[in-house]
Amino acid sequence: MCGIVGYTGTNSAPSVLIDGLKRLEYRGYDSAGIALIVDSRIQVFKKKGKIRELERELRPLNLRATTGIGHTRWATHGSPTDLNAHPHLSCDGRIALVHNGIIENYQELKRELAELGHTFRSETDSEVVVHLIEEELKREKVFKRAFLNALSRLKGSFALAVITTQEPTKIFLARKDSPLVIGLGEEENFVASDVPAFLAYTDRAIFLNDFEAAVIDRSSVEVFTFNGEPVKKEAVKIPWSLAQAEKGGYKHFMLKEINEQPRAIADTISGNLQWFESGKVEGIEPEEVERITVVACGTSYHAGLIGKFLFENLAKIPTEVDYASEFRYRDPIVKNRDLVISITQSGETADTLAAMRLAKERGAKVLTICNVIGSTATREADTVIYTYAGPEISVASTKAFTTQLTVLLLLALCFGRRRGKLGQREFDSLFKELMSIPSKAEAFLNREKEEERVKEIALKLYRAKNALYLGRHVNYPIALEGALKLKEISYIHAEGYPAGEMKHGPIALIDETVPAVFLATKSPVYEKVLSNIEEVKARKGRVVAVVNPGDSAVSKLADFKIEVPETHPLLSPVLNVIPLQLLAYYIADFLGYDVDQPRNLAKSVTVE
Repeated sequence: MCGIVGYTGTNSAPSVLIDGLKRLEYRGYDSAGIALIVDSRIQVFKKKGKIRELERELRPLNLRATTGIGHTRWATHGSPTDLNAHPHLSCDGRIALVHNGIIENYQELKRELAELGHTFRSETDSEVVVHLIEEELKREKVFKRAFLNALSRLKGSFALAVITTQEPTKIFLARKDSPLVIGLGEEENFVASDVPAFLAYTDRAIFLNDFEAAVIDRSSVEVFTFNGEPVKKEAVKIPWSLAQAEKGGYKHFMLKEINEQPRAIADTISGNLQWFESGKVEGIEPEEVERITVVACGTSYHAGLIGKFLFENLAKIPTEVDYASEFRYRDPIVKNRDLVISITQSGETADTLAAMRLAKERGAKVLTICNVIGSTATREADTVIYTYAGPEISVASTKAFTTQLTVLLLLALCFGRRRGKLGQREFDSLFKELMSIPSKAEAFLNREKEEERVKEIALKLYRAKNALYLGRHVNYPIALEGALKLKEISYIHAEGYPAGEMKHGPIALIDETVPAVFLATKSPVYEKVLSNIEEVKARKGRVVAVVNPGDSAVSKLADFKIEVPETHPLLSPVLNVIPLQLLAYYIADFLGYDVDQPRNLAKSVTVE
């Protein structure tokens, strides 16, 4: 949610800021703005709507500025308007600020500041902070000290970037529960909510931790605690290329990222072979693990549900899966021989981070599966296993999900072998099949006939108002994920269910207007899925079935079928989800929606 960009250097700040904001569009926003230091004054430009509206206003001005901050806002306090858009200015116009997060005590501070004569122009909680800094500056002439004094009075979550005419080449930063990363250049430095904003300029970064602040100018970076104590930080090299963060000829990032999955899965396998082949996961002794709890949100939660099947089947470890938002509030029972696995694409999801911290407080080891090097989750976990999906720009997660499944498969195989629950022959067979998954995924995606079939199905279904997704065993979570993708980007109401539960309610919805999408590839429960399909057909329902080549029984019943390559049932979710991603994509595209930026959704939910 929301996006921050800042630049100080020798190049054109307006160009760098607009470019950075465009690369953060995937986070979700309803207004955008920038503040620049021009001829020792701050000039602010902000607009409701898309970044192109802001860019259109700036283009003829030819502003000469080398320091500035920018923001994309997703409305929380106050509706999406020009006035509520960031940046916000102090009364004297000498300080400008952008903010991600929520200031919980803003009403109390606002009353106090209003009594002291401050005038507020917006309805936001964020504007309070810039006036608070201005007020502190009356008592403390050094800007850094005034900034820290203001931070000490804030309650809530925040990432802040502030500029002032008092120190016109500097940007002041602070982070608590909302991501902020510094990009290190040559005679220029950057700040952003996420790495893609400055990836065109540098691949070296410093990630701020909670309760850390910083001052950057074009040639230096100073990091310190909220108490002003210096902090030594190591730069991280980001292993992503700019090309990975661009569309590369595809209509949308989502379609590009669906098609990148074969490479992403292969990279995730190869990137984790060292620990997998040695059987040693740093800091974890699989033989000592009594129970696994997976904590995650959204798509990552669905990956965790599949992880439960894998750990219990291959390693014989009892496994629970919890929504991170529920885990953190339900007083969970966690013991010191438990392993808590957090799954997060961004490494910055607030509920998942809170669940990790609670698990550590209660003595559990925490392993995180994450895509972003240097993110908060990777710094706070006891052990990290990275996915190698590259930057995922579309809000609807695709390649992050399949690479998370890949890591879970590797972990379950490793744990099963270490615990003596998986024979060598079965281990070798499963690993060999896992190694073939990238080529099988590529074969499906490269088969023009199959993609045309998905488009054809989408064209016949895109006017539906409701849809059911049904699967059994390890493919039940894929039904959940398929339904989530459809509702996320097409706004069609869709529900995922275990097919065996269909008679306990959902069957009442079945008629010719409600399509039912079945995961019906070969598995030990294939015959049962077949029975569920017959129940739907008996009620005149339309059936879309994901099947393996050569299937005859399901194909005779289904109105539409999509063929995916056959694999071991435990590995089938990695392949079976791909046609569901494509189906959701083409339905949304036929409806004319902005697939990469669904309304009301953001890529990284960092506040509750």
